[in-house]
Amino acid sequence: MRKFGLIGKKLGHSFSKRYFTEKFQREGIQDAVYELYELPAAQDLAKLLQQDPELVGLNVTVPYKEEVIPLLDELDQAAASIGAVNTIRIRNGRSKGFNTDYVGFKSSLEQFYPQAERGQALVLGTGGAAKAVWAALDALSIPFVKVSRSPQQNELGYEQLTPERLQDYNLLVNTTPLGMYPKVDNCPSVPYESLTAQHYLYDLVYNPEEPLFLRKGAKVGAKTMNGLPMLYQQADAAWDIWNG
Repeated sequence: MRKFGLIGKKLGHSFSKRYFTEKFQREGIQDAVYELYELPAAQDLAKLLQQDPELVGLNVTVPYKEEVIPLLDELDQAAASIGAVNTIRIRNGRSKGFNTDYVGFKSSLEQFYPQAERGQALVLGTGGAAKAVWAALDALSIPFVKVSRSPQQNELGYEQLTPERLQDYNLLVNTTPLGMYPKVDNCPSVPYESLTAQHYLYDLVYNPEEPLFLRKGAKVGAKTMNGLPMLYQQADAAWDIWNG
């Protein structure tokens, strides 16, 4: 039996197991199983691989997308340039890191955010998930500014997101876990009342289906998309890597 799974700190929010289990049933894949592995620290990956030699593929979620990099034997070139890993392939006792978040975000954004409407973007958050988003926006030639609770050079703080500034950016991408189940009453600090029907809000959170970030945007007419299309597309890309 080939084993696949997801590693992260808390996994109660994740749909990955359900997605892969349904995929295996639908496609008649009988030699594979997908499990959730909550790890207290990223360093516990080595112990997991030792204890479970049948593992051949892992997905990685918050907060370990950057922390796993030095623990891997190899890194795919794209993952190295992005600086984050969300997919690990284990073959002949060696682990190799990839980034399929990039693929999932880029293709789903292209469907959501029409070429003719494209302006500038604000990317909320600067963690591992944000890095794939930055790379995808670069590839699509969409200029963006990073927004952080602790802004570095060329980044904005949330208090700088004034109603006036929001008019210069028609795409807002939430890469933070704010609003994710079970803390569904949280959302990034944005002057939502200043958003318009010309704004596009993309939230990487998909559980709940309409996070508070999107709910507040939709209320004032903004177009919204959650992270489910990205989840499915990155999962399929991971499956191809594991079986390639």
